[in-house]
Formats: sequence, C-alpha cells, structure tokens
Amino acid sequence: MSEEEKVPVFNERVRRELYQQRVLVLDGPLDDDNGTLLATQLITLAKEDSSTDIALWIHSPGGSVPSMLAIRDVMRLVPCDVSTMVLGIAYSAGQFLLSSGTRGKRRAMPHARVLMHQGSAGIAGAAVDIELQANDLRHTRDTVLGLIAEDTGQPVERVFEDSLHDRWYTAQEALEYGFIDAIVGAFDEVVPTSHRTIGLGGPSEGAAR
Repeated sequence: MSEEEKVPVFNERVRRELYQQRVLVLDGPLDDDNGTLLATQLITLAKEDSSTDIALWIHSPGGSVPSMLAIRDVMRLVPCDVSTMVLGIAYSAGQFLLSSGTRGKRRAMPHARVLMHQGSAGIAGAAVDIELQANDLRHTRDTVLGLIAEDTGQPVERVFEDSLHDRWYTAQEALEYGFIDAIVGAFDEVVPTSHRTIGLGGPSEGAAR
C-alpha cells in the first residue's frame, strides 16, 4: 500500500468520539483551518454544557500565531474550564496553548517536550512597508510574551530572554517554569468523563488534522 493509499488511524470517527467526550485534539501544525475549527468547537461545547470541563490535547510543532491567539481568547471567554495536556510535543504555538489552559489543569505526559521561542517572519518590500511590518511584529511578539509571562508567572523580562533562542523543556522543567501544573502519573488523570453531546459542532471531514 502506497503512502497515498494509507488510511490514517486517527481518523474522523475517532475525532468525533473524542469530541463527544469533550476532548479536542491539536495534532500536527496549527493553521487557519484547524485553528478556526478548534475555536468554534470550544464555543459549541461550552454552549451545550457551560459547567463541564473541555480538554485540549496537544501534539504539535506549532504554527499560526493569529490562530493560537484566537483560540486563547475563546478559552478565556467560555464559562467552563479548559484543561490542556501535551501528549508528545508542544512547540511554539503548541506551548502557548498548553500554558493557556485553566490554571491547575495543565498537564504533560512524562516524556513530553515543550519548546518556547519567539518564532520568525520574513520582512520584505519598500522601506516604509518594512517599518510597518516590523512594528506589527514587535507588537505581536510583545503581546505573546506578555501572555506567556501571565500564564507561567514568570517575569516578562525572563520570558523575553529565554525566548530569544529555541529552548526545549522536559516535562519536569516545564512544570518548574510554569507551563504546566502537573505531570501525568495515573490513567484517571486523563481519561475523559463519559459525556455525550447533542446538536451540531462535531468535526467535519478534513478538519483538525
């Protein structure tokens, strides 16, 4: 069977079953498509049940900054808590969403890895355009770093310095830094509570890769 013919094990049926248990999964890069899906799913689940937690499981190398900021805004907007957990890797935007979870409900698997950095973006064009782009990038950078400082409890100055270069954290180091609140040590810490939702809002074909 060729690569094109392989059927993914983590398919739409599995995603829907997890969604019905109020579990959303970011697996792979975060982009405008799955970012919008995750944000709207958070709203839909919160509307169906405003008191039961929603879980966001993360295994991602990072991705879209606008999408991660939009998801964080929704996480803060919905009335229910949003727990987060890194399964394997939470890099860049993945780290941002991991630490954006409800305080006390952010976890990592024992051998998970977390990466924090400022990211990069190309700047090109006329001098006036370059200046405008640079100002916008500085604003975005300062916004993101300020939110990371807020979520981790670290001073903004330390977050800035630590993010100048790629910096990887083990689960224990992520706990000490404040990205997470606990390292998973028991099955009952992660197993979804039996809960079936009604109505619309489940994943659609090709969404949330």
